[in-house]
Amino acid sequence: MRRPTHGGNLAWAAALAGCSPSLILDFSASINPLGPPKSALAAIEQALADLTAYPDPDYAQLRASLSQFHPTLTPDWILPGNGSAELLTWAARELSELEGTCLLTPAFSDYQRALEAFGAKVRKYPIDLSGEVLERPLPIPNLKPEIQNRSGLLLNNPHNPSGQLFNREAILPLISQFALVVVDEAFMDFLPPNQQPSLISVVQDYPNLVILRSLTKFYSLPGLRVGYCIAHPDRLRRWQEWRDPWPVNILAAAAATAVVADTQFQQQTWDWLPKARSQLFQGLALLPGLQPYPSAANFLLVQSEQPSSQLLLKLLKHSRILIRDCLSFPELGDRFFRVAVRTEAENQRLLEGLEAIL
Repeated sequence: MRRPTHGGNLAWAAALAGCSPSLILDFSASINPLGPPKSALAAIEQALADLTAYPDPDYAQLRASLSQFHPTLTPDWILPGNGSAELLTWAARELSELEGTCLLTPAFSDYQRALEAFGAKVRKYPIDLSGEVLERPLPIPNLKPEIQNRSGLLLNNPHNPSGQLFNREAILPLISQFALVVVDEAFMDFLPPNQQPSLISVVQDYPNLVILRSLTKFYSLPGLRVGYCIAHPDRLRRWQEWRDPWPVNILAAAAATAVVADTQFQQQTWDWLPKARSQLFQGLALLPGLQPYPSAANFLLVQSEQPSSQLLLKLLKHSRILIRDCLSFPELGDRFFRVAVRTEAENQRLLEGLEAIL
């Protein structure tokens, strides 16, 4: 079985561990361990009766719910998709039409995949992984006048895999330098609203700004595949002409409509994460040969003296725990791994498993 590019491949992990996939404790995919919310499950059960009909191709109800979730936006500024990965594809198609795309590295591997699929020219700019989580500068140089407004910028905030958080003031001056700026905010909702440096509040001021959001990580619904994009209505109408007519299935649309209104689950997550992340960070820092990096997200990047691919295999066979090696991030290689933040009891299992093999 081919080594997976993404986290969460439990079939691959179970084959190596010699057990059922259900017995694997998964730290490789950064999914909220508190979900799925009961509101999502109830919505799915109620929507089962609608499976005999096609979804609404305009997703009017879901767009209206997302508009209420982001009160400054009308529904025509929002486009649901088959996960944010589908919407990334259309962003990459537009970026490929420019003279080049600036990409912060290390970067989520799907960025390179999507850009290469359309033959985009990529300019890579490495970020500094050390230091504090907040107030990070962006290593994007001032563009030469002859290419200004003919290039694109693709970045994620918080950054994956480091968990660094870029403030709005670091990004805003760059928007006017690029023909198209795509900001992936897939992990932004793990921060309470008053701590989010999101660009959603200014998207209507910049027709060249695209924001991608996921609904699968925070609400623990990766199997449903649902996310959304926020951008100028003209751009979103163009994307709708390019894609399949029903990218979001009825059950996913129903669950998404329910969870964005589930304030109880949202608050429960914001209460859980800081304490659990601190526990995991401190525990990893005490283990020999490991250096965790501060993170604003629900995952931690860890530098390892031992090859991470070997640690992954040892941990699977010894404790049936799956971590994410960073081989799909060429700039990191085999000396880094990434772990999701899970419940405190599960975090402790990981720490004990790592201690046993280190």
